[in-house]
Amino acid sequence: MKASTFFLGILTGTAAAAITVLYSTPQSGVELRTSVKDASSDLKDMCSDVKEKIIKLNGSVLKLTQEAKETIPIAVDGLKQSIDKWQETTEPHKNRLEIELSAIQEALETLEKSITAQQK
Repeated sequence: MKASTFFLGILTGTAAAAITVLYSTPQSGVELRTSVKDASSDLKDMCSDVKEKIIKLNGSVLKLTQEAKETIPIAVDGLKQSIDKWQETTEPHKNRLEIELSAIQEALETLEKSITAQQK
């Protein structure tokens, strides 16, 4: 839901409620006109406050977007460098583990052959 639609709904509901209250209370014509002017003035003030807050929100979103555009590439580059460094440091261990696994497989094959030979 868009913020402007949301605020427009709030303003419409507020105006409808104010008008309903004004017309449902027993007042003289002068009092009613004064109340309508006051309500109208209050509604204008509320609209200007909402407008100012929307402008501030828009500015905050633009600032956040700009900061994200500056910060995210730096973070991604740092992450890539960390991954590359991790791969470089683990490569020797990976090679050593592959050699040890090959030696274990050969030892198991030799052990299987010797067990098979003893059973015959």
